[in-house]
Amino acid sequence: MSETTLDKTPQSDAREGVASSDRRKFLRKSVALAASGAAAAAAGNAYGDVELETVKEPLEDGPTRNILGRGVVSIPYGMPSKFEKDVKRRNVSWLTADTVASISFTPWQDLHGIITPNGLHFERHHAGAVDVDPSTHQLVIHGMVDKPMVFSMDDLKRMPSHTAIHFLECPANGAMEWRGVQMDSMQFTHGMMSCSEWTGVKLTDLMEYVGVDPKSTWLYAEGTDGSALQRSIPMEGAKDQFGEPIPADQAEMYKDAMIAYAQNGEALRPENGYPIRFLLPGCEANMSIKWLRRIKFVDKPLVTYQETRHYIEPLPDGTIRQFTLVNEANSVINYPCPDYQLNGKGAYEIRGIAWSGRGKVAHVDVSVDGGKNWQEAELVEPVLSKCVTKFKLPFEWKGDEHLIMSRVTDETGYVQPTLMQLRKVRGFNSIYHKNSIQAWKIEKSGEVKNVQIENF
Repeated sequence: MSETTLDKTPQSDAREGVASSDRRKFLRKSVALAASGAAAAAAGNAYGDVELETVKEPLEDGPTRNILGRGVVSIPYGMPSKFEKDVKRRNVSWLTADTVASISFTPWQDLHGIITPNGLHFERHHAGAVDVDPSTHQLVIHGMVDKPMVFSMDDLKRMPSHTAIHFLECPANGAMEWRGVQMDSMQFTHGMMSCSEWTGVKLTDLMEYVGVDPKSTWLYAEGTDGSALQRSIPMEGAKDQFGEPIPADQAEMYKDAMIAYAQNGEALRPENGYPIRFLLPGCEANMSIKWLRRIKFVDKPLVTYQETRHYIEPLPDGTIRQFTLVNEANSVINYPCPDYQLNGKGAYEIRGIAWSGRGKVAHVDVSVDGGKNWQEAELVEPVLSKCVTKFKLPFEWKGDEHLIMSRVTDETGYVQPTLMQLRKVRGFNSIYHKNSIQAWKIEKSGEVKNVQIENF
């Protein structure tokens, strides 16, 4: 059963007018505060117990005011400030037997936009990251084609280029939380997802170049790492190995695919597939094969090890879902979240991210009372297809407890389910595609904790 049947498109309890009104109130308070510490205190301090100092004299010179800094190219490849040293990818030591076949997590709690820096993009390796020489690497396209071809990196880069911003998400994102709360950090609950600008050659251009047989209904992609990661990808008319049709919308996902050689304006990093990777926007990231070496067009799925042993979903009734390729709509609040606490009463801004493998984010609702009432958040441009979208909503904290959460609806009408709705269909023993609503609890102390609400 598809999660698209779990809910209908909701109506927010407060639409644009309310959100805009709240934002105006927030801005009025902020302006009053900025005007003067004393005046703000007299007019009503939006930041509660925070004392604002009235400036009487210029600030004293700091330690960097009277020294010379580093010269240009003293650091030939720019690096983050030493004060941001804790913003990095992390892994969970007990999650896998070693780090060669493992995963690292993106620190979304520390990011402020929709683009993930290359050095923070999550990693998923089946046999470790490898260094492939681009001068000798080749891509073979063969199978049901008129002209089997071998492409060098120079060949690919001279072809018409295509650039787009898309997220990649491991289907195991959130997997540790299926049975209950495990990790008190957003990095570990939602960090198996990243979003980048990708540049490469459109798959459909290569298909036209080699002349794909109209009878071909699947393509097969394979990497050149030690695992030779392989996945079957459906096209129009695709049927599984039992003759059951693949849903039409999933059989059209390949049209957005590209052979990517650049990420965020520079060459791919080795851990992200240098020199080329297959990129299949909206689908589970293992289908975006890294260190790509060949694409074969066929008329049936090859039913590889990875799509029979790993990327399948057992259901409570004993059946198994296979070829559940699309990452459904998801969202999470990344400020405030368990990685940071609120420091003092007053005005804040709830901020978060939303994404959907089926297209654009249509709207995001936010609740601060555990799902009893919802307000529509403001979406921050750009809002792109199969891409992370930021959202925000003014929030005033008076020092009491809150259960905050977000709920996204995408352009197809699909609504992010509650954990109870998801478990009703999928049970407690699943691993993949956990996209349920995430709740954070704000304590009276300002501390924020990861919680799961019973019967929600």
